[in-house]
Amino acid sequence: MTGFARAEGALYADHGGQRWVWEARSVNGRGLDLKLKLPPGYEALEQPARTLASRFFKRGSVQAALSLARDVGAAAPVRIDATLLESLLEASAAHVKAGRVKKPRWDGMLALRGVLVSDEGELNAEARAQAEALLLAGLEQAFTALVEARAREGRMLAGVLGELAERMSSLIQGARGSAAAAPGAALERIKTRLAALSPEVQLDPQRLAQEAALAALRADVQEEIERLAAHVGELRALLTSPEPAGRKLDFLGQELTREANTLCSKASDLELTRIGLELKAVVDQIKEQAANVE
Repeated sequence: MTGFARAEGALYADHGGQRWVWEARSVNGRGLDLKLKLPPGYEALEQPARTLASRFFKRGSVQAALSLARDVGAAAPVRIDATLLESLLEASAAHVKAGRVKKPRWDGMLALRGVLVSDEGELNAEARAQAEALLLAGLEQAFTALVEARAREGRMLAGVLGELAERMSSLIQGARGSAAAAPGAALERIKTRLAALSPEVQLDPQRLAQEAALAALRADVQEEIERLAAHVGELRALLTSPEPAGRKLDFLGQELTREANTLCSKASDLELTRIGLELKAVVDQIKEQAANVE
C-alpha cells in the first residue's frame, strides 16, 4: 500500500536550535522492507527504527529519512581543523605527484568528515540518549501518520474488492444454471453425433442414457462452483476483518485461479466456457488489487 507522512520538531533547544524532520513513505511489496536514511553519527537509531517499523507494518517497501537542521543565527561557530587538513594534504601529495589522483579541491577537502569542527562539542552520553529517544518518538509519529494514509487507501481498495466479489457471485450463479443443463445438453450432443454418423441405425435408449451420464460426469463442475462460492465468502470475510489480510488474499487469489482454470477445462458448452473466462478475468483483477493490501 502506498502513502506519505511527515513529522518534525525541535531536538534540543540548548544546542543551537536544532530541529529534526522525519519523512516516511511506502509502496507495494510482498514482505516488509525498511530502508533508512540517517545523518552521520545517528547510526545507532537503525535497529530500534526497524523494531518500531515491524510494530506498525506487515507488508510494503517503507522508506524513512531523517534530516537535521539548525537555526543559522543560533548555530555554534565552525572552524577548520588545520592540523587534520595539513596531514591529509601531505598524505595525498605523493599520489598527486605520481599522477594516480587529481590535486585535491578545496570544496572536496571541506566535505571530509572532521575537517569542519563545531565549537559546541560532542553531546555527552545522557544528552545523546535523550536525543535518540526524542528522534524515535518522532519516527513513531511519522509511522502513525503513514498508517493512517495507508488505511485511507485500504478503505478505497475494500470497495473495489467488494465490487469484484459481487461480480464473481453473479458469474457463479450463471455457472450453476449452465451446469444444471449439462446432462440434457450432453444427451442431445450424443444423439446428434450418432445420427450424423449412422442415420439408419436404431439407438438403444438405455445405452444412450449411460453414455450421456458418463459425458455429464466428466463435465461435472459442481465441486468447482461450490469451492468458488466458498472462496468468495472468504474474500468478503477478509474485507471486513480488522487483521492484515494481504497474505491471505494472495493465497486466496491462487485458489480462485485454480478453480476457474479447472472449470474452463471441464466446461462442455460455450456458455460455461464464457463464464469461466470471465471468472478468470475477475480473479486477475482481485490478485492485482491484493498486491496493494497490507
